[in-house]
Amino acid sequence: MAFELACPHHVHASRVAPQSRVVPAPFAIRDEAPGDARAREALLDDAFGPARFLKTCQRLRDGSAPAPGLALVATDGVGGPIGTLRLWPVLAGGRAALLLGPLAVSAEKRSLGIGGALIRESLARAADFGHRAVLLVGDAPYYVRFGFERRFTERLTMPGPVERARFLGLELVEGALRGVRGRVVAASTPAIDLPQAA
Repeated sequence: MAFELACPHHVHASRVAPQSRVVPAPFAIRDEAPGDARAREALLDDAFGPARFLKTCQRLRDGSAPAPGLALVATDGVGGPIGTLRLWPVLAGGRAALLLGPLAVSAEKRSLGIGGALIRESLARAADFGHRAVLLVGDAPYYVRFGFERRFTERLTMPGPVERARFLGLELVEGALRGVRGRVVAASTPAIDLPQAA
């Protein structure tokens, strides 16, 4: 089943570019800025430890940049980011898709719904930008509420070991992952506004 937008702040990209969407206090979601890098890495270290660099999904992120407009942080207006989520361009059996993760929220803020808000916002933006499918490796009981299902990845393989029950997919456009099979590989983020060679 195709992803249906449930975010009350969803505005179609053709009308307004989604630079920042307002969510109810006590936090807001915005685009990641260069100055957020240290706080982002601290959040990820706290959530996953140094083993995060050994994960199979990291192989798809190494040497790549997040998809444009899909590196998000949550803030509480007091200090630096209290949550982070990025989506990465990949090819799933030759089909363009996104890889969601890692998602991390500050330990003392995990009861506020920040993780869910970051996921909903990222999926709404991905749909706005014309992306068709999203993959992830994560806890199925958590991610099924956002529409992720195991059936979309049954014939896909990752570039390393993953628990099959945690390898999930979501169609933003119905049929985007129908019949897909093969390996998931990194896809380069397209250059924007670069001069063409003469």
